[in-house]
Amino acid sequence: MSKIAKSFWGGLAGLSVLWLLVNPDVLAGQPNFIAWRNVLVQYSGVLGMGVMSVAMLLAMRPLWLEPKLGGLDKVYRLHKWLGIAGLILSVSHWLLAKGPKWLSQLGLLQGGRPRGPRPAALNDGSLQALFQQLRHTAESMGEWAFYAAAALMVLALIKAVPYRWFSKLHRALPVAYLVLAFHSVVLLRFDNWLSPLGVVMTLLLAGGTVSAILSLLGKRAGRPAAMASISALDYQQSQQVLTVELQFEGNWPGHRAGQFAFITFDEKEGAHPFTLASAWRGDGKARVMIKALGDYTASLPALLKLGDAVKVEGPYGRFTFEGKTRRQIWISGGIGVTPFLARMQALVAGDKPHRVDFFHAMRDADESVIARLRKTAAGAGVKLHLFSQAQGQRLDAAQLQQLAPDWREADFWFCGPAGFGQQLKQALVAQGLPADRFHQELFMMR
Repeated sequence: MSKIAKSFWGGLAGLSVLWLLVNPDVLAGQPNFIAWRNVLVQYSGVLGMGVMSVAMLLAMRPLWLEPKLGGLDKVYRLHKWLGIAGLILSVSHWLLAKGPKWLSQLGLLQGGRPRGPRPAALNDGSLQALFQQLRHTAESMGEWAFYAAAALMVLALIKAVPYRWFSKLHRALPVAYLVLAFHSVVLLRFDNWLSPLGVVMTLLLAGGTVSAILSLLGKRAGRPAAMASISALDYQQSQQVLTVELQFEGNWPGHRAGQFAFITFDEKEGAHPFTLASAWRGDGKARVMIKALGDYTASLPALLKLGDAVKVEGPYGRFTFEGKTRRQIWISGGIGVTPFLARMQALVAGDKPHRVDFFHAMRDADESVIARLRKTAAGAGVKLHLFSQAQGQRLDAAQLQQLAPDWREADFWFCGPAGFGQQLKQALVAQGLPADRFHQELFMMR
């Protein structure tokens, strides 16, 4: 099981166990449907706000989590899983809350709109009395915040929504979260606040609230942004790849081969993640290669000009070629070649600590591109294997094992189409490769 899966399921299990320990009467059973409904409303609310709070924290790009999860790309994958879980749990919570009324209207449940027993009214000026007075307000506000949050989360998962609209819509989620946090604070069983579950929920909601406020203010917990200007542009029409060279203004901390950065070419569009395709030499220069994969990236060759100001946040990522063995096998597809270009440039200028076979699959063959790639690989001491789909060549696990018969001794580094990477990993792991020796960049940030 991956670190992402362990963190996701471990968090849900931990919060569930804690909730059961604090509410042991649940295990004894409930007398009727309404009693079970009330229990499940509380449980789904606790889990839903728990996962949404952690998702809000992860959106801040916490640097301390990078080494624990294997890079910011893994942090964002966990953020996506938590967002999906939050959507499912919040819909379940809403259905449980509304279901009795609908069943009653259909004649399937007697007694109008049963709500279960309400606590006796308090007028002693206590915090519990205040929460009772705010119940109706919290229920109403929470319902409308749920509608907004659910719509925004669904739109975030629809890839057809352009990134610029996704980015703008996503900025409204913190507002909905803050309302839902208020809803949760008021409606969680009051005695639960005086328990270990209450302590955990206080920490989660406090962290999520601070993160939401920082997000609304445009702040992140990640690395500070650096300013650069475009010093060179090179567009390869046949490959639809734009190479952009950046000259930093002295405030870039440097980067390691294989890392990426969030780059803002246009403030209206916002930041996009791009792998840094050059090694850091301390001269203030970095290079990115941008494949035309959508409307925005396809428009950049016509929009970018020499001297344009660029904002760069990073570097991020743990795709840095630090494995357990001295034998490495690299695999890339298409524009996934970029981290390997950076690594080969670093090897040309320094020591060569690993014996490397590099397998690169491409849609078609551009002789000038291939010549540069061969030259760079030769200088880095890397054995290059090229596969051109236009020439009927196909890279798969069998081809790889034939050309690198000692593959079981190697660490694998893959960057390319996610499905292709998963197929290779499954085939290799099935034949004896330890899963933790297959390193894959998860560049789908939404």
